[in-house]
Amino acid sequence: MRLLTFVVGNTHVKLGVYDGTRLIQHCRVQTNEERTADEYGVLVRNLLGEETTRLDGAAVASVVPTMTETMAELCRKYLHLEPLIVGPGVKTGMPILYDKAQDVGADRIVNAIAAYEITHDATIVVDFGTATVFDYLSARGEYVGGVICPGLIISSEALFARAAKLNPVELAKPKQVVGRNTVNAIQSGLVFGHAALVDGMVERIQRENKAKARVIATGGLSGLIAPETTVIEEVHEYLTLDGLRILYERNL
Repeated sequence: MRLLTFVVGNTHVKLGVYDGTRLIQHCRVQTNEERTADEYGVLVRNLLGEETTRLDGAAVASVVPTMTETMAELCRKYLHLEPLIVGPGVKTGMPILYDKAQDVGADRIVNAIAAYEITHDATIVVDFGTATVFDYLSARGEYVGGVICPGLIISSEALFARAAKLNPVELAKPKQVVGRNTVNAIQSGLVFGHAALVDGMVERIQRENKAKARVIATGGLSGLIAPETTVIEEVHEYLTLDGLRILYERNL
């Protein structure tokens, strides 16, 4: 079976084509709520080429409500497929212990599903996206809840916008923690400061739940931050796409 997955985030739309369990093609485009289904349809056809004629199914996980129907219309009009939309009524195979289950973002659900398939144990998923999100899963495979923090890019943009004498810098790891110039000092605060945030939050989550949870990272900035932490064990770049594939299979 060939499946096309769409993960619609606040910054990017990630696409993945699966042949069975194997990810054979992937790409990302900017999230743009002003684009129509027709515009996205042309874009997807150009990006995926002949793969769009070989698809057996499609699935969408979106955290941008206005984009959900755009992606669904794209699937129906250009791919001739009725997509699975992650939301109420979809079988997750995972108990959701959030006060209001419908409030959990679709991306967080599919991340949790994919991560638990890897560990089958208490797990913390750290997603470095527009926000830096921590999700805690119990050893029994329950989605317990999580933490939402300002993401690295949001934090840096706020810093530069509010501090008149500070100019934007490249998001890169500096040579040392104590910067000898303003650029390195800002880079240290952003990179090492965010890594320290991750270490501290993971320690608090583990202590509160009395569990030595596994820690898995994903998201666009995971490659920059994860190596600077002491707690992240693995980075899975396509965790969200994998989770959406698994969820689709559970709803066949």
